[in-house]
Amino acid sequence: MEENRRTLNETWLREVTALPTAAGYEDRVIAWVEAWVAHRPELAISRDEAGNMVIGANGSAGEPGVMFTAHLDHPAFVVERTEGEGLEPGQFELSFRGGVRDAYFDEARIVLGYEGKRFRATVNSATKPDPFRTVVATLDDPDARVHVAPGDLARWDLPDPDVIDGILHTHACDDLAALVAALAALDALREANELGTTSVLLTRAEEIGFIGAIAACKHGTIPEGSRVIALENSRSFAESPIGGGPIVRVGDRISTFSPTLTAAVAKVCESIAKRRQESGDEPFRWQRKLMPGGACEASCFQAYGHEATCVCLPLGNYHNMANLDVVENAEPGWEAHAVPGREHIALRDFHGLVDLLIEAGKGLGDVETIEQKMEKLYDERAFVLG
Repeated sequence: MEENRRTLNETWLREVTALPTAAGYEDRVIAWVEAWVAHRPELAISRDEAGNMVIGANGSAGEPGVMFTAHLDHPAFVVERTEGEGLEPGQFELSFRGGVRDAYFDEARIVLGYEGKRFRATVNSATKPDPFRTVVATLDDPDARVHVAPGDLARWDLPDPDVIDGILHTHACDDLAALVAALAALDALREANELGTTSVLLTRAEEIGFIGAIAACKHGTIPEGSRVIALENSRSFAESPIGGGPIVRVGDRISTFSPTLTAAVAKVCESIAKRRQESGDEPFRWQRKLMPGGACEASCFQAYGHEATCVCLPLGNYHNMANLDVVENAEPGWEAHAVPGREHIALRDFHGLVDLLIEAGKGLGDVETIEQKMEKLYDERAFVLG
């Protein structure tokens, strides 16, 4: 049964991470989620004014509980116009919505179309973000411009998804792999009749500054008193390796997260690891790191008064930037290394994240606050001051 569930989860993972998506144009991922929920009558979707989605048990809307969050978008191109001033035959203009280093746009190859025929093009120019990059590209076939329209999505021209030695290489792990993990955990809790008030919040337009998450806070989408676990895919470093397990993230580059909630999630990891060790099952790998390479929605949720932390998957080729260490360090010949590549995660880490979320959804339990720990220490040992 466990093996069948893992196989099914991997099928969902490969499907969703291959879908084109961009800030404000998350339609294909939303449609997949809607179809997924439609086959589970015990679940319901609600939406706020910004189009963020909340998925939970029927009748539980508005009740505080454990809430997993993930975002629906990934850095990508959106066609803005196909004719007009400054465009030559076969050229069109796009906005790039997300954070990618300048060098990766230089004569980069992109592709439009997902279902059916695909049209390839080369980037000619890309301005600085304000708030998006303005990109001009030329189609390989100038006549294909009649098939391109404003609102179409384009992305880097990359090979199709593949699994190599337990590593999934695909277009958009960030944050679609986390989205799938959240839904997989929700499904397992549903089947075990342990869903309770656990829910999933899927936000829009994260890649351009947490816009959907900010809207969710402003519109009261998160019930007061919820314990929010934001899910991410974060750039892997030597000290946070791919294959080392899901990462309990204590903070990002702009804030540190709720120490009490972070400790509660870490305690779940410790419990799973201990149980696996005692039963002789495959070890449960997990990590606890700051992960300062980027910012995540947990900082946003905390800024608006919610108790929040983050769990993330260690990610390779963050935002499709291959060889990023070389490019950032400006080593000799670095320009030639600035080529887009497929993002990648370890399937073992993904399954570990699902297992962690299932246990967290069953109940995080009570964890001492730091103040309580200090008071306990004082009560036990203050005698030495006498």
